[in-house]
This record gives sequence, structure tokens and C-alpha cells, in this order.
Amino acid sequence: MTHVEVVATPGDAERDAILAPLAAHNDRATGPTVRAPVAIVIRDDDGKVVGGLWGAVGYQWLFIQYLALPPDRRGKGLGRALMAAAEAEARRLGCVGVWLDTYSFQAQGFYEKLGYRIFGEIADYPPGHTRFFLSKRLND
Repeated sequence: MTHVEVVATPGDAERDAILAPLAAHNDRATGPTVRAPVAIVIRDDDGKVVGGLWGAVGYQWLFIQYLALPPDRRGKGLGRALMAAAEAEARRLGCVGVWLDTYSFQAQGFYEKLGYRIFGEIADYPPGHTRFFLSKRLND
């Protein structure tokens, strides 16, 4: 019998099982797509990862899920370098664009200076702030 269950501690197995029929449906509608994770890291002198960029490619777009640098590494061009490397990797993987989201208290201006444009927003997410969605076509 089929039943609905809230999973107390979901993991990769649940995520993958949920994603499988959705990906199959989408591939039937649009054709198969390259899906690939993208990770670009910043390492300290000891080789420890201290920040970087995490994303995923799908449907010829790179989605940047995380870009993070510790405070002592900001303002040194590393964010710009991460974005340039991400865009280069997206081009290498045949992407037509990059998209991401950020909050009003984070880096909206940073991304806009790099040519990203807002295509959507959610007010009061989190309360008192705005979540912005930005994109940049790589062939423009």
C-alpha cells in the first residue's frame, strides 16, 4: 500500500529517489541533459578548503548554489575569480547561461557588477529582507 511519510532525517537516498521520476519526466519533455556538479575551491597555504563556489549544470545552465568566502578573504578579488572560473567551466560544459540567488543582505550588487540581472524576487524572505534571483547569458 502507498502512504505519505515525513522523513525525520532525510538524506541523499531520499533526495535521489524523489529526483529520479522528476528527471525522467523532464528528460522526456526536453530531451536528455548533461547534469554535472561544479566545485571551485579556495585553499589556504596548508591546502585546506576555506571557501569557494558550488553549483550544478542542467539544461545548459549553471546554477550557482553557494559562493562563500571567510571575511578575511573578501575584497581581494577572490569572488570575482570564482565567478570567472565558474563562467569558464559553464562555457566548457556547453552552457548558455548562469543563474543564482542571493539575499538583500548578501551580494546582489556584486553580481550585478559582473553583468547579472534580476529576473525575480521574493519579498520578506527572510522576513524584512528580499531574496533575488539573477541570471547572465554567456553569449551576450
